[in-house]
Amino acid sequence: MKLLIKGGRVIDPASQRDEIADVAVAAGRILAIGKIPADFSPSRTIDAAGCIVAPGLVDLAVRLREPGHEHEGMLESEMAAAVAGGVTSLVCPPDTEPVLEEPGLVEMLKSRAEKLHQARVFPLGALTRDLKGEVLTEMVELTEAGCVGFSQADVPVQNTQVMRRAMQYASTFNYAVWLRAQEYYLGQGVAASGALATRLGLSGISTSAETIAMQVIFELMRGTGARVHLCRISSAAGVALVRQAKAEGLALTCDVSINSLHLTENDIGYFDSRLRLNPPVRQQADREALRQALADGTIDALVSDHTPVDEDAKALPFAESEPGATGVELLLSLALKWGADSGVGLTRALAVLTSDPARVLGASLGTLQASAGQLVVGGVADLCVFDPKSDWVVQPGALQSQGKHTPFEGYELPGRVRYTVVGGHLAYPA
Repeated sequence: MKLLIKGGRVIDPASQRDEIADVAVAAGRILAIGKIPADFSPSRTIDAAGCIVAPGLVDLAVRLREPGHEHEGMLESEMAAAVAGGVTSLVCPPDTEPVLEEPGLVEMLKSRAEKLHQARVFPLGALTRDLKGEVLTEMVELTEAGCVGFSQADVPVQNTQVMRRAMQYASTFNYAVWLRAQEYYLGQGVAASGALATRLGLSGISTSAETIAMQVIFELMRGTGARVHLCRISSAAGVALVRQAKAEGLALTCDVSINSLHLTENDIGYFDSRLRLNPPVRQQADREALRQALADGTIDALVSDHTPVDEDAKALPFAESEPGATGVELLLSLALKWGADSGVGLTRALAVLTSDPARVLGASLGTLQASAGQLVVGGVADLCVFDPKSDWVVQPGALQSQGKHTPFEGYELPGRVRYTVVGGHLAYPA
């Protein structure tokens, strides 16, 4: 398909491009930005006047719920939700049923996703068999099948010797290890430790559950030379440790979820299970530290932490309800809101969704997607066209995702996605 996107404000954080320009797309790649060849004959023209034309979003934390959790989300519904949110590339964790530890399962997931012609899927393989933290997986075979890194999802490795061996092996092949920093025993709670959890009678998770795990990870990185991505930093103390580790020169990147960036423990209110999240949202001081760290680049990417949960699992009492919330369709708007609230501006708000997360993936993207997260003539045509002045109210029933639970229900947010282009194909709206 040949596309001509006319009259939009083209913003590419990677190159600092910000101009009103036309964009021509042909054969799945960007043919031209600005001066369009005279002989270019588009099969479809999109009027982008008043809209932003940006690189397609790269979301580093999206649970697709297949295989094994189809009652909470189907591949079709969650991929449709991704492109409705302007996301063209996504990373999914390995905590499916069965766990993503067999090459055939990874290949099947990627094949099914490709047939939908929507967002690109980059799976994380399991770091250990069945995520039990005992036996390492066949990382070489999983990489060949399409895995971009290795993760325990939300399951900590209790045995430090196993973690050390995993990081040694990953370092040998320059594989990335994606970890949630959470000490196993201290992480057995349902809300952030503090006055509110005490008042509500909820078991608390202290910030030390995060910082102790970080200290262990960093010490193992020093000894093994492993490349680590920390998933969903949640505390001010954690941010301080990340700053120190990066200043030291460790091969470290990290992200923060839209939930921790915008919410605090006070939003739990009277046991609102939509706020049953992992990691839990913390105090205002933590939220402000996370916002600042994202602004100054200490935190590399903003993620949706999209985790669709079914009605029955959320209808239980707070402590018994399943953690998670739908978020991939809210990612862009919540980034824009953060950009406006914090004063960092539109380009920085887009950078944490495009070029910066693409940089985290790095060589794992492969040759075809090497230009993901940026607008480059000759590069892959993954684009998001959105209207920054079109506000919308979050209504769960209107979301594409099968999961309808979000702590942002009723919020009025800026920025409505008009079109999502993946590999030159108009993935949204169809």
